Amino acid sequence: MTYLREPGMHITVTRTGGFAGLRLQRSVDTAQRADASEWDELVKTARLDSVSRPKNKPDRFTYRVEVDGRTVTVAEPDLHGPLHTLVERVLHQE
Repeated sequence: MTYLREPGMHITVTRTGGFAGLRLQRSVDTAQRADASEWDELVKTARLDSVSRPKNKPDRFTYRVEVDGRTVTVAEPDLHGPLHTLVERVLHQE
């Protein structure tokens, strides 16, 4: 499965759940960004194709990551490595 399209991509991360059940959603469009190649590499190394189904955990966050129309969902305890970096980077964009 290929997630990258030239000359950029659209990435959306939605965080739901937690103790208060709050929802946070942020998006990044890399097409016009000077650091687009860094985003491309981060998506490649996040290995979205290998994400397993989330295990429901009470009071924990669940993250939905959409890259150019393809979606994966990951539970907070399973969010690590490059996927964690991708999620954090999208959620904390200015």
